[in-house]
Amino acid sequence: MDVEIPPFVRDTATQFGAGVPYALKVVAGQLADDPDMGRPSNLPGILTVTVDGDLFEDCPALAIGYIREPDRIEIRYLNPISFAEPVDPAEPVEDAQGQEQQKERPADPATDAVTVREVADAWQRITGWLRQNAPDSYAGLRAGAGPTAIAALEGDLGIRIPVELHVLWLLTAGDDGVNDWGCGCLPGGEALMALDAVAAAYRQRLDAQAHEDTFNADRPEEERITVWKPTWIPVISHGAADGTSGLYLDAATGYLGRWSRYNEGPGDELDTLVSYLEEAADMLEAPALATRDKPGLVGGALVWGSRIDSALEDRWRPWTG
Repeated sequence: MDVEIPPFVRDTATQFGAGVPYALKVVAGQLADDPDMGRPSNLPGILTVTVDGDLFEDCPALAIGYIREPDRIEIRYLNPISFAEPVDPAEPVEDAQGQEQQKERPADPATDAVTVREVADAWQRITGWLRQNAPDSYAGLRAGAGPTAIAALEGDLGIRIPVELHVLWLLTAGDDGVNDWGCGCLPGGEALMALDAVAAAYRQRLDAQAHEDTFNADRPEEERITVWKPTWIPVISHGAADGTSGLYLDAATGYLGRWSRYNEGPGDELDTLVSYLEEAADMLEAPALATRDKPGLVGGALVWGSRIDSALEDRWRPWTG
């Protein structure tokens, strides 16, 4: 049986860990011998086989989807999966204070496969632009985190990392910004947070909510203040060295929201992480159509128009494509 692995699947495999291409090769060999080893997925005509990441060095647990035809097999996708048990988002749970909260979204390998491809594509568009036009900003991006590091953070937070964030962290584990400006590569000069910064910000925000809850106990229900929920994962900070505010990803809904250390009310971004990254890529590739912010260059660094200060104003050049 001939097993075909499209180029985009091979490219995706290299981004998820050094051991993933080898694991993919092993699975392809197994499928050649046993084409029906997979189980039906939620996608019509797609079978899925899972890979235990512990069997391969530097390889997360994977779901690999493929189509089986009489004389050939084509692998259509692969994506990391979490060993966390899926949950029912309609079933309420209680937090440490006994208050009901929404659970994380349940895992769905078929939907996750699409999300993996969308995140990888959007991030490749962003990094491709940086590599070609803003090499200093590209150099500020950290290498991807390993599956072990992400699993450790997941245990520290006590919450399953959504697949879109899991994939992004496999591709890059943070943005150190450029020189002393602290400008990240995301719109507004914001930066993808390093994993240790994510953990620190999460604990700080939970502590802030615990403090607020001491006052909430004496407030009428309609006047109680929420500054943080356990399902909110800080993802993006105001700058590479500025953790006073940023964006979180709500693991329960999949939407981004804005957070602040000054306990300002959270603002809904109404973006998913995928749509946020795709819009950032669009703004770089078609700056004339950008509405939220305007990209520009200071030498080899990307500096967004909203972050220009007097020290950079004379050197900043808008990017026109």
